[in-house]
Amino acid sequence: MTLPILTTERLILTPVALSDFADLMVLWSDPVFTQVIAHRGPMTEEEVWFRLLRDIGHWQALGFGNWALRQKSDGAYVGSVGVLDYRRGCTPPLDAPELGWGVGSAFQGQGLAREGLDAALAWADDSLKAPRTVCMINPDNAPSLKLAERTGFMPYAEGVYYERPVVLLERHRG
Repeated sequence: MTLPILTTERLILTPVALSDFADLMVLWSDPVFTQVIAHRGPMTEEEVWFRLLRDIGHWQALGFGNWALRQKSDGAYVGSVGVLDYRRGCTPPLDAPELGWGVGSAFQGQGLAREGLDAALAWADDSLKAPRTVCMINPDNAPSLKLAERTGFMPYAEGVYYERPVVLLERHRG
């Protein structure tokens, strides 16, 4: 199977690989990032390793998953964006391909998350042809809620994930 590599004006999106481990450790060790994304402190090396293996396996099993976002100009790791099926224990359950994204603190506010998300959505629309996609966002994460809205996602339910409130949003293809 050939894994898709996407490019944008400023980014190269490559399927997550073992070579991304050190960069993922930096991202998931940032307490500001992990609190907003996962309602917790930094992840351990073991947790990040399992996360990486999960994401590599996701591509192998399903043909889609997380991409590493890197700047074209210098190869700097920006964060990730992905089309996912994590079978989350969310109430209500997610019933369509899930989009997820996260950008390191140093790269926030530069439009890079939007650029990566636009590329992933275009790929999902073209390759998966799913009638809709969904995402799940911490209600305190105003920047991600704003980005979701700007890319066509609209709230459809308030949910619970790991006993914490989340906003569930949907976007119809095209």
